[in-house]
Amino acid sequence: MRRPTQLLLVSLLALTAAGPMAGAAVREAPQALFTGRDLFGLEVASDPQIRPDGDVIAYVRATNDIMVDRAVRSIWLVDAKTGVQTPLVAGPGSAMSPRWSPDGQRLAYVQVTPDAGAQLYVQWVATGRTARLATLDEAPSDLTWSPDGKTIAFTMLTSDDGAKLGSAPEGKPDNAKWAPALTVETRVNFREDGEGTLKPGYSKIYTVSAEGGAPRQLTFGRFDDRGPLSFTKDGRYLLFSANRSEGWERDGNQTEIWRLTLADGALKALTSRIGPDASPVVSPDGRQVAYVGYDDSRRRGYENQRLYVMDIDGGNSRVLTGGLDRSVDAPVWSADGRSLYVDYDDHGSVRVARVGLFSGEIETIVAGLNGAGLDRPYSGGQFTVARDGTVAFTQGSTSRPSDIAVAKKGAEARRLTALNADLLGAKTLGKVEALPVKSSYDGKPIDAWIVTPPNFDPAKKYPLILEIHGGPFSAYGPGFSTDYQLYAAAGYVVVYANPRGSTSYGEAFANEIDRNYPSHDYDDLMSAVDAAVAKGFVDNDRLYVTGGSGGGALTAWIVGKTSRFAAAATQKPVINWTSQVLTTDAYSSMASYWFGKMPWEDPQGYWARSPLSLVGNVKTPTLVVVGDQDLRTPVGEAEQYYQALQLRGVPTALVKVPGASHGGIASRPSQSAAKASAILAWFEKFQSPPK
Repeated sequence: MRRPTQLLLVSLLALTAAGPMAGAAVREAPQALFTGRDLFGLEVASDPQIRPDGDVIAYVRATNDIMVDRAVRSIWLVDAKTGVQTPLVAGPGSAMSPRWSPDGQRLAYVQVTPDAGAQLYVQWVATGRTARLATLDEAPSDLTWSPDGKTIAFTMLTSDDGAKLGSAPEGKPDNAKWAPALTVETRVNFREDGEGTLKPGYSKIYTVSAEGGAPRQLTFGRFDDRGPLSFTKDGRYLLFSANRSEGWERDGNQTEIWRLTLADGALKALTSRIGPDASPVVSPDGRQVAYVGYDDSRRRGYENQRLYVMDIDGGNSRVLTGGLDRSVDAPVWSADGRSLYVDYDDHGSVRVARVGLFSGEIETIVAGLNGAGLDRPYSGGQFTVARDGTVAFTQGSTSRPSDIAVAKKGAEARRLTALNADLLGAKTLGKVEALPVKSSYDGKPIDAWIVTPPNFDPAKKYPLILEIHGGPFSAYGPGFSTDYQLYAAAGYVVVYANPRGSTSYGEAFANEIDRNYPSHDYDDLMSAVDAAVAKGFVDNDRLYVTGGSGGGALTAWIVGKTSRFAAAATQKPVINWTSQVLTTDAYSSMASYWFGKMPWEDPQGYWARSPLSLVGNVKTPTLVVVGDQDLRTPVGEAEQYYQALQLRGVPTALVKVPGASHGGIASRPSQSAAKASAILAWFEKFQSPPK
């Protein structure tokens, strides 16, 4: 019997069989354009850790391995003066989390291999001698040295028996093949995107001697105790953050700073307000603690995270960045204890600033930090500070992924590595420029950027792709993007923007979509398209739209509001807010923070903001893309939209990325390239001849 509609699952490999990933004849000249295969050649620097004396930086280098189709991580050292690099830890598996001892003579790190699992090492850098301190059940996080260099603290998942309910019948015959045992779940948070069903257990704090020995568990109970960790100056206490109140799993946004006594495990909460307090750092003199957090009594979609300082016993807390309408993170004390370093995102670009402890004055030290992502240009970056104030940080640009850079006081920042110079230096890339935009809704300025194809000719007319960020509380910036370079190499102009709701523009701008999403962010995005068309080189009949996560939701919203686009590709979208908040791994907070009511309390409010409510208006051919292990915007969201479009007879196809989570949909180079190729192939199907 024929089905009324034929389910079309588009194979990524089939869509790209004739694309850049496939075998080809021997070339007569180098490939000047960026291709999908080039993703395997990219390298990214992250986690820069500057030695206390400021002379050497350890960092993690991620290299895409074509044989395993994954990024492999190794640890390298780079001389802060000369830029000379030395591999420190390479080989099978991945190495990560390099952390200098207080005297700068040793480096602790983690190595995870398929055969040996997770292991904690220390290397004496001057001699190259390495000692394995411990083989661990799980990969540790938050490695932290004690001030005397004798102890390393870390957090690690500690297993729990998990729930049980009843049992299978007794008397199983020898050699019988019964079905697997039932699984029983009672945890509030039992799944996590990228992890799947979580192992039963809780994050706990451990210490181990820097000379080796058995790790000692210091915290207990059915709570998650998390880093970053910070020792007090005398080494008697550790500070961390946790929610240890009853019902903590249903309120993940409520954490306090805790003090742990190492001798007997005694615990004391140093903060006690509504909202998250985290990232404690003890001052050099041991008398104060810096931390970040915010008051969450309004339970809005977005709040600026602020920098606070309190006495070591938890008294006299005061905010230092109350006058800065930006969210700060990663506090680091200066060596003299008179200021703190933080990072914050401003207009899509992350910078490091120094905050005066007494004056509250905020001084920018370096700008242009870049994150480790490749597929899209989300803002981000990491930094550390030496005793003399030298800052090591990740730096990138629109033409290069993250490298390691250094900035000494009073001098210009210098890039020390050029990891992709050989590969990308030989390529003609799309050019990225700022695009001035004012929203048609209220005239509000909207940051946007435009990418023009290689060998761009302004006299020609080009097709355009509007690409939309997710979050929705996040931001794009002027960074490198493999997706955009692949689109540009295929002859498209690309436009991306930070519509209202984006971070890095202050609380008011972000909260314009609080309990009102999607809304006038739609007008902002359409205004960005209008600004690009007004340039004169965009073909108004060949406009396309795509985006992922929140950008996928906005893509589906857009095609329900207008038929302006020739085709669309909604990636890992939210389609029906009721099913979304009840099936996502983030369900414990999404309904209360984004809606203020549960779906059964306001069904019409949920429906009015669901792109599915507009599907009856859709005429635009729309591709639907999702990772088949997505737990953040679950696969059912994509499938119900695909099937609704099929019922309406709108041209559609469903692409599933095998084994991919929400956050990992572009983590494997072959799939990242194939996904971009699938979207381009879909747009090509609905492209009219250029004018």
